[in-house]
Amino acid sequence: MLTLDDQLSVLSVARQALEARVARFGAPDVECVGPFALRCGAFVSIHRGDDLRGCLGRLTADWPLGRTIVHLGGAVADRDPRFPPVMPSELPLLQIEISLLTPERPIASVDDIEVGRHGLIVEHGYARGLLLPQVATEHAWDRETFLEHTCMKAGLPRDAWTNGARIHVFEAHVFSEVVSG
Repeated sequence: MLTLDDQLSVLSVARQALEARVARFGAPDVECVGPFALRCGAFVSIHRGDDLRGCLGRLTADWPLGRTIVHLGGAVADRDPRFPPVMPSELPLLQIEISLLTPERPIASVDDIEVGRHGLIVEHGYARGLLLPQVATEHAWDRETFLEHTCMKAGLPRDAWTNGARIHVFEAHVFSEVVSG
């Protein structure tokens, strides 16, 4: 989806947006040309070592990637309700990961889900849960466990996927900063 140089540029903008938000500066300006003109859903995750420190995303492809990355790179600093705001002292310890998403699509059968390739969205009524493809891989989950955790992320019973919940899949192009030291 993006060249290595493009990936490094996108990661750099996400880092600038994160640091600007933590320092309470204005967001960086990005010209939405080249890779930054791409329109796709995206997630920005931050990790501290092996631990998730924040993750926010947009499924819609209505913004150019430059705008999406600036928005999410800043918002992940203090808008993920699962985590306290990022402190300035943490910035050198954080690694940024970007996931660029394909459009979601419904599946005919759960047998169509490929763990490691597909991310999942489970919906029932107003409840909606999403897990990125790398989550299942990182936890060595099988298909059923991945479905159960996506249901729980939506606030649904673990077995909602067997009781009328709608299931969609998507794919992600994932890249991250290189960990130094």
